[in-house]
Amino acid sequence: MGLLVHALDFTLSASSSLLFSNDNLRIPPISHSNLRFAGHQFNFREKHRKARIATSSFTCFSAKLPQEDKPEESVVVVKEKSVSVILLAGGKGKRMGASMPKQYLPLLSQPIALYSFYTFSRMPQVKEIIVVCDPSYRDVFEDSKSKIQTELKFTLPGKERQDSVYSGLQAIDLTSELVCIHDSARPLVSSGDVEKVLKDGWLNGAAVLGVPVKATIKEANNESFVVRTLDRRTLWEMQTPQVIKPELLKKGFELVNREGLEVTDDVSIVEHLPHPVYITEGSYTNIKVTTPDDLLLAERILSMDPKKSSG
Repeated sequence: MGLLVHALDFTLSASSSLLFSNDNLRIPPISHSNLRFAGHQFNFREKHRKARIATSSFTCFSAKLPQEDKPEESVVVVKEKSVSVILLAGGKGKRMGASMPKQYLPLLSQPIALYSFYTFSRMPQVKEIIVVCDPSYRDVFEDSKSKIQTELKFTLPGKERQDSVYSGLQAIDLTSELVCIHDSARPLVSSGDVEKVLKDGWLNGAAVLGVPVKATIKEANNESFVVRTLDRRTLWEMQTPQVIKPELLKKGFELVNREGLEVTDDVSIVEHLPHPVYITEGSYTNIKVTTPDDLLLAERILSMDPKKSSG
């Protein structure tokens, strides 16, 4: 406990059984103790049952009782320009039933993919954004380059999600300390949630945004009969971003490619090593726009929070 005091005048008696106070300073009874004030040490003892008095007048800056000292909690700071973002924007979006991939559909007059693109570009931790997309849609991002201060790169998408992530991984800066993989069809991710998952990724090597499952989940067999009801208290719905240290992700890809494994999300790659993955609790508003109903919901959320709708 550190306490600020100024121009303190006091008298201490070793025989006193009462606490004494001066402003915010409280010192317990002293019968055999050492007290230190800003480099001044005073000893108090009882001798032959006679109280020994110490009187002093001085100015000090702090008073500490050693038995109450507590170690300060370490603060995790992700360094500026240390994160490479892989923005996945190469999906076809067949479930939307639109004439173009869902991530390029307008959401309140702005392409869906640009919402998270701008969110990442404003974060000081982000060094570069690698957009994985079909070349025919590069202009969506290139036309916005003048609005950002972040380096912009492009790579081609692969057949499967993991192939697209691998493609983006080949383009990251060699000095990057974290890889942040995000689905461009999630336009409403907040910078606050991104900061949380970046810190957890730095601490644990791998972290993913997620939210506790609210619905009852049942496991069924091939004939659609219930096999069992899962305990939803242990279930989480995964989101993006998913944050992984680059050396760990590269090592995971070596295993996945060597064994011919298929994964449905990015942190699953390092789960196969195995390596623990931390779940950072995110927000239910970080939805993935997959169907027309999702698009309507995203519009509703944006209309309630105008700050999210600006590029």
